[in-house]
Amino acid sequence: MKKSLALMLIMGATGALAVSMPAAADSVAVPVGQQGEKQVDTPNRGLNKSQVAQRYGEPASRKAPVGDPPISRWVYNGYTVYFEKDYVIHAVRHPNQ
Repeated sequence: MKKSLALMLIMGATGALAVSMPAAADSVAVPVGQQGEKQVDTPNRGLNKSQVAQRYGEPASRKAPVGDPPISRWVYNGYTVYFEKDYVIHAVRHPNQ
């Protein structure tokens, strides 16, 4: 009986130690604002397609509208501009490659 009680105490203490020991791992966190170029001028929300073309030039490619409402995109060097119908809804920088 004394042996089983002692064994249970040792196992319990060993288990408690294993659970309380922290795991070691390396991680690298890069804030979103530092993941791309510092300053990339992209079109603001609400501009229409003709304003974007006038201010930023012709895109490298234009993707046809899909869905309802129709969402189209213009791909520039470094970013993509998303349009709902004729208006900018978002501009997204491309990741560094």
